[in-house]
Amino acid sequence: MSPLRFVYSFLLVLVTLARGASVRADPQPIALPDLGQAITEGDLAGYFAIPPSGAGLPPGGGTPAQGELAYANHCAACHGDKMQGMPALGAPALTGGRGSLATGKPIKTVESYWPYPTTLFDYIKRAMPFDAPGSLTNDEVYAVTAYILASGRVIESSELIDASTLPKVAMPNRDGFIPDPRQH
Repeated sequence: MSPLRFVYSFLLVLVTLARGASVRADPQPIALPDLGQAITEGDLAGYFAIPPSGAGLPPGGGTPAQGELAYANHCAACHGDKMQGMPALGAPALTGGRGSLATGKPIKTVESYWPYPTTLFDYIKRAMPFDAPGSLTNDEVYAVTAYILASGRVIESSELIDASTLPKVAMPNRDGFIPDPRQH
């Protein structure tokens, strides 16, 4: 390497080191925008998850007979009047398919696939009806849940579904999943 090139390289290293040292010696705080606020219990009120144990199920209740009317008003347009589903709309069948999971053409419905009845309540409460999610009352959600379960012959057609009875419903595929070891 030529002496001149060595001097330029040495000076470049010195300038780089000096510049880095000056930045570290006098750091300027970065001004951050004042975004956000502390979350309150009221903010969290709309967020919930109902575990298999049913912890956190709200008050209310409904029967399959009550659910039939609510289903007709809020669900049948997408899922069909007999819960057969409407694939063109992306709305699955809700009943049927029992015993099909081990076949080459499994039919996954609430009746045949879902292991916990509380999941049905939770899903309806949060996400249905598709055009107005979260708009159903607790009583309507319990009633529609009861109607779907009774239509799938999971419960009796006269059974009341509420926070105490729903977690006790034995789904046909309750043993088809590996149990979740976490506390619910």
